[in-house]
Amino acid sequence: MTATPATGLPAAPARRGRPGYDRTQILQVAVGLFNEQGYDATSVADLAARLGLTKSALYHHFDSKEQLLAEALDDALSALEGVLDEGAATTGSPAERLDAVLRGAVQVLIDRLPSVTLLLRVRGNSPTERAALERRRLFDQRVTELVRAAQDAGLVRADIDGAVTTRLVFGMINSVVEWYRPTGPIDRDRLAHDVVTIALDGMRTR
Repeated sequence: MTATPATGLPAAPARRGRPGYDRTQILQVAVGLFNEQGYDATSVADLAARLGLTKSALYHHFDSKEQLLAEALDDALSALEGVLDEGAATTGSPAERLDAVLRGAVQVLIDRLPSVTLLLRVRGNSPTERAALERRRLFDQRVTELVRAAQDAGLVRADIDGAVTTRLVFGMINSVVEWYRPTGPIDRDRLAHDVVTIALDGMRTR
């Protein structure tokens, strides 16, 4: 057993489960089942049955159903938050930065369609869900600040409310989870272009 560099203490042994499944694969199956049945309606027994595992084997990888939910929601939220810190979202005019953020949000939604779908369905029924909703609120707040900066610069119409605009635009973006199919004729970049064009053309000053 080796020591960890940070603490000098022995590293924890790798957690093993049934051969053929790792944490990522189990999480993917769990997210799919949560979206299919609803998180609250899905039990650990349901998930174990879908995987062909015993519940004890599943617990070798994850301590609880709540931990699966937390990791799935963090995957979606971290990707969305990362969009705000990418180069294109931090340089240029406020309108250019807003363009980059909206385009990036669409791409994240498509790249992480199952976990973002799960995020959009949480209702705050547990501490994990409430924490996720708070992170979503802070993300929306930062986007609203961009809208208002673009308004102050005369690049976005001043007769629309920044917070309402953010809600409406993300209502359109989030609706993609209900109909988009990765195997369909529209790829992620074309869809991002179409969404951003429709959104920003209605926001820009004439």
